[in-house]
Amino acid sequence: MDVITAIAQGFIGWFTTGGETFTGWVTGIIPQVVCLMTFMNSIVKLVGEKKVEAGAQKLTKNAILRYSLFPLLADMFLANPMCYTFGRFVEEKYKPAFYDSCVSFLHPITGLFPHANAGELFVYLGIAQGLQKAGYELGGLAVRYFIVGLIVITLRGLITQRIYFHLAGIKE
Repeated sequence: MDVITAIAQGFIGWFTTGGETFTGWVTGIIPQVVCLMTFMNSIVKLVGEKKVEAGAQKLTKNAILRYSLFPLLADMFLANPMCYTFGRFVEEKYKPAFYDSCVSFLHPITGLFPHANAGELFVYLGIAQGLQKAGYELGGLAVRYFIVGLIVITLRGLITQRIYFHLAGIKE
């Protein structure tokens, strides 16, 4: 009987944990994302959708800017996971590479802009703690991490674009 009771308690425990996770989402990330979406849409409406889209189109015509500056702006201003909504301003054929650049920059930006990916801040802080114990400054780490991140996301974007174009049969 003890075995059956333990199995039943373990089984219901999964649902209890799932409920706690769901409650955390409902009181944490979901309202944040809804507020950020409302804010972004309000800005777009205030400035004018055509102006915002025209500015984004100009910026994203250049591949280097599309996979460096545009993801930087998205990550810095909207943070994870809202930053991906900047993809609405990118031509459909460039969206996979934009997403790759955007998601790949969420760790390197954390040293200078911790709000951008607060859920993963522990990764940066773990590295930072080790470097502090070794006697190194954190400012230099954050700047180097940021610069290398920009270079990497630009390369990733360009490479992902080529791979996607090849697989989709799109001529460059």
